[in-house]
Amino acid sequence: MKIGVISDTHIGKNLYKLKDFLGRHLNDIDMIIHAGDYKTLAVVNTLKNFERFVGVWGNVDDKDIQKLVKEKEIIEIQDYRIGVFHGHGVKQTTIDRAYKAFKDDNVDIIIFGHSHQPIIKTKDNILMLNPGSPTNKRKERWFSYIILELEPQNISASLRLFIEKQ
Repeated sequence: MKIGVISDTHIGKNLYKLKDFLGRHLNDIDMIIHAGDYKTLAVVNTLKNFERFVGVWGNVDDKDIQKLVKEKEIIEIQDYRIGVFHGHGVKQTTIDRAYKAFKDDNVDIIIFGHSHQPIIKTKDNILMLNPGSPTNKRKERWFSYIILELEPQNISASLRLFIEKQ
């Protein structure tokens, strides 16, 4: 299973940027996971065009988006339990808030966003993935996303960095 992992798209009027990114970088995936901060319903509806889409809402997402996706999600794929949470909140770091959101859920992987800083690391035997942002890099040098590949005996997570075409 090949999964495209994104977060923090923050798309308002420029939906073409997301569509362009999806066409260039995620055209051969089996599933897409978005860790929140879509900003508009149009982004959620665009992602729902994928055969398999899982998403959670973030701190900039309004009530209309919150009706379509949960704040926290746990999915099971090929015997892996994957927790998805945006990472917003107060106190602690983003990664610590994401970890704490699933402390009693026995997950193998946690996908989160919020900081716009891409991360692939382990924390107490859990794979922690923050894809950064493919459309709103803030202070990061590159736009980013993660390709997560799951096989029965193997997990591969690769960070993909790119510069937006002008």
